Amino acid sequence: MVRPVYTAAAVHVPAPPEQVFALMTDWSRHQEWMFMTTARRVGEDGLEAYTGMRPFGFLDTMTITHWEPPTLVRVTHTGRVVRGRGAFRVRPHPGGSRVVWAEELELPFGVVGRAAWPLVRPIAAAFARHCLRRLARLLPPA
Repeated sequence: MVRPVYTAAAVHVPAPPEQVFALMTDWSRHQEWMFMTTARRVGEDGLEAYTGMRPFGFLDTMTITHWEPPTLVRVTHTGRVVRGRGAFRVRPHPGGSRVVWAEELELPFGVVGRAAWPLVRPIAAAFARHCLRRLARLLPPA
């Protein structure tokens, strides 16, 4: 069995949880805050997100496994490159909301992917923080 790796990022967003959650789960607007990523709903519980610039990129297919507005959405990544679990959590916080984006992933590329993880992990966390800060700038203050 492949041992998953974990990464997470958290930021303060000066908007109420309902607004934050609504924007985070408006899949058609992901490209506004998630760097080089477009997303769309597929069926009742499916999502597809493409990251990159075609033809250089990858498709991340997901199934929504838990839906609890305005605080939590969990997904299972089912794609060829990205596999594992992810979650967005939004909690009330003084002056707005605290947003956490967490991923527990099975790394691609076998032993090479695992060996590279100590170098990739801080980049992945910085990427997630950057995206969440972009999200915060799209919302009016609380």
